[in-house]
Amino acid sequence: MMRFQHQNYQPLRREAIAGLFMLLFPVCLLCVFTPFSHASASKFSESNVLKPRHLPLLKSALQRESSNGEPSDLRAPLADQGWRPCLASVNVPSLPQKSEGYLQVFLDGGLNQQRMGICDAVAVAKILNATLVIPHLEVNPVWQDSSSFMDIFDVDHFINVLKDDVTIVKELPDEFSWSTREYYAIAIRATRIKRAPVHASANWYLENVSPVLKSYGIAAISPFSHRLSFDNLPSEIQKLRCKVNFKALVFVPHIRALGDAIVHRLRYPQAESQAHTVDDLSGNTDRNDKQRPQKFVVVHLRFDKDMAAHSACDFGGGKAEKLALAKYRQTLWGGRVLNSQFTDEELRSQGRCPLTPEEIGLLLAALGFDNSTRLYLASHKVYGGEARISTLRELFPMMESKKSLASSEERVRIKGKASLLAAVDYYVGLHSDIFVSASPGNMHNALMGHRTFENMKTIRPNMALLGQLFLNKNITWLEFRQAVVEGHQNRQGQLRLRKLKQSIYTYPAPDCMCQA
Repeated sequence: MMRFQHQNYQPLRREAIAGLFMLLFPVCLLCVFTPFSHASASKFSESNVLKPRHLPLLKSALQRESSNGEPSDLRAPLADQGWRPCLASVNVPSLPQKSEGYLQVFLDGGLNQQRMGICDAVAVAKILNATLVIPHLEVNPVWQDSSSFMDIFDVDHFINVLKDDVTIVKELPDEFSWSTREYYAIAIRATRIKRAPVHASANWYLENVSPVLKSYGIAAISPFSHRLSFDNLPSEIQKLRCKVNFKALVFVPHIRALGDAIVHRLRYPQAESQAHTVDDLSGNTDRNDKQRPQKFVVVHLRFDKDMAAHSACDFGGGKAEKLALAKYRQTLWGGRVLNSQFTDEELRSQGRCPLTPEEIGLLLAALGFDNSTRLYLASHKVYGGEARISTLRELFPMMESKKSLASSEERVRIKGKASLLAAVDYYVGLHSDIFVSASPGNMHNALMGHRTFENMKTIRPNMALLGQLFLNKNITWLEFRQAVVEGHQNRQGQLRLRKLKQSIYTYPAPDCMCQA
């Protein structure tokens, strides 16, 4: 009997151990692999110090020779290209004695998208013979900036410059005080135009908005961004859009004062030990007047987390970064990102990846800018922070920013306000000797158009060429530099005439410029 029990005990024990192992195996497996997978996504830190992606090129760029002065053709002002601003119309319709009603527009997007929307709003008001209410700027869901038109732009200057073109009021009269954003948010309203097509024609507004104005005395268009065509419009309307953009829209005095102070400090560098004070904004700069003004380059990185995620490109952070950006992309856009269908190599070869700080630095170095170049970094928040910027700073140690050039007291009125921060960068970018953006976008397009209007140098990176060059891991510095220089000979501010469907705000000629 004992033998019988003992003989059956061994199989039972083995079965018990096997069962226990099967129960514990998933737990053990989870313990082994969870920390690694968990770290890949939720524990990824944007501030991780990453190795340079183009180390051989970087080493060569850092060894490039410094010159006492930049090559004459690199920083020299643009030669006269034979075009001048031309905003006066031959047949300007006089301001109507009676307005057809009040026009409201609600603008989303960032500062420069809203800027273009404001220009379009004035043009539509002119088309409709309507009185324009100062446009309402929506709160950007990403930056959460509630700055209004009057917080950013000089409203009195705006109204005065356009007084002979369009009647503009700061607010609605009491009889229309009910027409607010909240009023349109809670129900369908007869006075709201909700389905204005993108790039609508002038006739569309006359057929669809004019009747609402005549019936109710007011019409509110929301959304309105990109809602007016760039083509088939009367010449006076096109010139009016440029008049708004280049003459009527100026920033509020405190933005201009801070911008002027930053520009002055870039042109007349102060001793590192000298602290900047609020008094500097008042124009106390006599001590620098005898110094020879230096030239400077403004670099707009456009490399924030949204841009990095939306591009679906690989930025060297490994699987952890890819997972983190994919998760962020899913949260913001629900997977509706066209670029995510392509490989990194495909995206780069097509020029669809934004340049990293390292890559924009290599571009500038290859073009001939040495480490004595004064660089101003125009960017709200760089993805990866100082860890990403460090390579660019290594290439250009004289790089500055709002934070390095202006005291916290000077920046207090713009702190945490993305639109005001962007306004300062726009102002400094407009007054720089050279402007370059790491990738196309609203800031790039707006400043390129404005600087074209003023005949100023703007470098347009050849994104497809650079993408292919950076994919070539065997390329030498000499080959890289030669390809960059050749590929950017005609991308340094040479005037380009606007083609069909292109933006008048990016290409103001020939609509708003005349051949001398």
